[in-house]
Formats: sequence, structure tokens, C-alpha cells
Amino acid sequence: MGYQGLFVGLATLDFIYLSETSPQANQKVVARDFLTAAGGPATNAAVAFSHFGNQGRLLTVLGQHPLSQLIRNDLADYPVTIVDLIAEKSASPPVSSIIVTAATGERSVISINALKSQGNKSQIPKDILAKIDIILIDGHQMEVSLAIIEAAKSKQIPVVIDGGSWKPGLEQALPFVDYAICSANFYPPQCHNSGDVFNFLQKMGISHIAITQGEKPIQYLDRKEISTISVPSIKPVDTLGAGDIFHGAFCNYILQEDFSTALSQAAQTASKSCQFFGTRSWLKSFT
Repeated sequence: MGYQGLFVGLATLDFIYLSETSPQANQKVVARDFLTAAGGPATNAAVAFSHFGNQGRLLTVLGQHPLSQLIRNDLADYPVTIVDLIAEKSASPPVSSIIVTAATGERSVISINALKSQGNKSQIPKDILAKIDIILIDGHQMEVSLAIIEAAKSKQIPVVIDGGSWKPGLEQALPFVDYAICSANFYPPQCHNSGDVFNFLQKMGISHIAITQGEKPIQYLDRKEISTISVPSIKPVDTLGAGDIFHGAFCNYILQEDFSTALSQAAQTASKSCQFFGTRSWLKSFT
């Protein structure tokens, strides 16, 4: 079955509402639609990667709470294997509440992320890198991620980082990263614009860097040259998880194509996903 990918980071239970407007203070709003799904950058990326005939392995913290079972139930529909760092954990997994504005597809999210669900390197299975072709980290399990990518370096397994936003500890991880795919909200210390970000990441030794900007062109650095790639023009229904899906698709395509081609094809996949409500509906129509 295709490639084997390891996705290290956050797993949440997402409650997703499609609404005409976001509620204001002391206001109640009736949603147009509603669904639940497993979420988190590494989780959604693993699902997207697996959709292309690959096998995704998700290294995360879930535990035994009843809500954790809902996450497992969702992922059971996809070729994603869960490796639980703290299987005995009894507390609730992270829960996210998301409101998607119907007119624009823009989303608002509230979550505690992985603040109370941190694993440590002693909990990593010894054979976790067996037959792995590519690794993605999302910065939400920093100690575990650092141990994984340090080991990956000696095995020459490429490492992708989902740079959604700057997180403490990333400065230790970046020297082990091969591909930095960042959002426009990713600002390392002392960085104020995309030029600063490119310079910072290059100084960390990363030669393949991209900054996504929603519907605006992707900026990317390849062979020390900064170029742009246009993204498909669409009317978005829901932008939730688009970046995660971009990363999962990129992990698939970079194992087959050059950097710019992989970015372009990942952008097409993410744009397709934005035309459907939720983070799973696009899978049924995308071949």
C-alpha cells in the first residue's frame, strides 16, 4: 500500500457548526448544519495522506476517555493507524469548537490544543520508524517530535514541519527539518514579514521553505530562489483544515515530485477540500 507516513502531534475531537453568523456576546445562534470529526493538524494530515493510497501512522495522545473513542471511531474509516503515547490516560482529549461562516467559509476555533496531553520520549515505541518514508510534525508534541526527528536524520527519512504558528521549542527542531511548510501566521522570534521568515529558516539549515497565504499565491524557496505558485480560485464553503489537508497531500506528492510540483498539487487538493463542509466530505468526491 503506497507510502508509509508518520504524523506526530495533535488529535482533537472537533465539534463543527455551519452558521450564518458568529454569535456575539449574550447571543444565541442556531446553526445551519453540524458534524463531529477527529481533528488536529497531524490527524487531518494523516487522513489526507492516506487518501492517496498510503498508510498514515498517527503518533499522539488519546487515552481511555469516552470522547477518545469518538476520535478512534472517525479514524477507523480511513487507513490511519493510531499509536497512543499514553493509552492509560483517563482525562478528556482536547476538544475544539468551530464555527464556520456560511457566506465566506471562514472559521473560528477555540481549543486547548495539547496543553494537557503531552507525551514524553520514553513513551515512543522502539520500532516507530520501521518502514517509514516521511515524517510530519505539527509542533504540538515537542519532546516526542524532537526525539523522532533526531532519529530520522540518521535514517535519512525526510521531515516536514507544519508551521501553523510559532511554538516554544521549535528552534530545537528546525535544524532537523527538510521541508518547512508555514502559514502566513508563522512568525519566529524577531520575524515580522515573510522575508524575515525565509531568512530565519534558511539560517536554521532548511533549503525548502513555503509560506501559504490562503487564496493568495504560495511563496516558496527552492535552490535559494524565492518564487510564487498561484492557488486555484474557488468559492469556499469551509476553510477548516485546509492547511492540514495541504500538508498531508504535500507529504504524498513530495515523495514523487519536485518541490514546486508537490506544492502546486497540494494546493489543488486543499482548494478542493474547501468546497465542502467539514474536513471529510471532500474525500468522497476527490479521486
